[in-house]
Amino acid sequence: MIDKLIEGIKKKEAPIVVGLDPTEKLIPDYIIKKSIDRYGETLEAMGEAVWEYNKGLIDALYEHIPAVKPQIAMYERYGLAGLAAFKRTTDYCREKGLIVIGDVKRGDIGSTSAAYADAHLGTVKVGSKVIAPFGEDFATVNPYLGSDGIRPFVDVCKEHHKGIFVLVKTSNPSSGEYQDRLVDGRPLYEHVAGNIAAMASDCMGSTYSYIGAVVGATYPEQGRILRSLMPKSFILVPGYGAQGGKGADLVHFFNEDGLGAIINSSRGIIGAYQNEKYAHFGQEGYAEAALAAVKDMKEDIAQALA
Repeated sequence: MIDKLIEGIKKKEAPIVVGLDPTEKLIPDYIIKKSIDRYGETLEAMGEAVWEYNKGLIDALYEHIPAVKPQIAMYERYGLAGLAAFKRTTDYCREKGLIVIGDVKRGDIGSTSAAYADAHLGTVKVGSKVIAPFGEDFATVNPYLGSDGIRPFVDVCKEHHKGIFVLVKTSNPSSGEYQDRLVDGRPLYEHVAGNIAAMASDCMGSTYSYIGAVVGATYPEQGRILRSLMPKSFILVPGYGAQGGKGADLVHFFNEDGLGAIINSSRGIIGAYQNEKYAHFGQEGYAEAALAAVKDMKEDIAQALA
């Protein structure tokens, strides 16, 4: 699957993943009203609104980006209706040829971790049938319970040719409370990176491993160090746009081949119509505003890497 992701990045000249993280504040009022008129003030109404919002974005963006990253919490908050919208979204994205990175941040041990891996990347058996429950191509994984929380995902990746992105240095302001703690004279996140590099070498695609890492755009200097520690791992870089990251911050996340990183923007793309720069599109033009923001992001990154 890492080879397919790289193929998409090259074809569309866009090392970009759009975070499909719908909230009531981002979904245009007319979409929510339409859903409530049909389903009443119910969770089913919000699940339908999320799906309609996502579909508009996907239809506008799929020819310009290689991947999307739905954050499952934004769907779970609407219960079963939200999870149904998550599944409809992942299925539709794959129909459109998009790579789906499930931002699920699962992290547990033993059979529990294996069950999470089966749910998001693998299959389950129901009688004589084998079914993929959610069917993402990649998933994000929290490593801070240790390697036995990661290995069940690696096993499923090998079996189903999928991939993972392991949290190393996250973009949130308080990440340093634990991740920056010195262990044997080095930050904890560097030790995590070393473990990922060791695993990655045993799980290679053509040129990169299907075991990647998550490193926030808000920490460019750490990104430089971590890039050198994990030369064969793709880095998923959140924090662009709404969280303050800019194209100029991203250079060190890439290798000399111009690959090795994929940059995420969520609110800055899917809520672009609320930004003064794109406000002229209006609510009903939210998808067109998102496309304009994607094109601007592509240009920003290309200039930084030139």
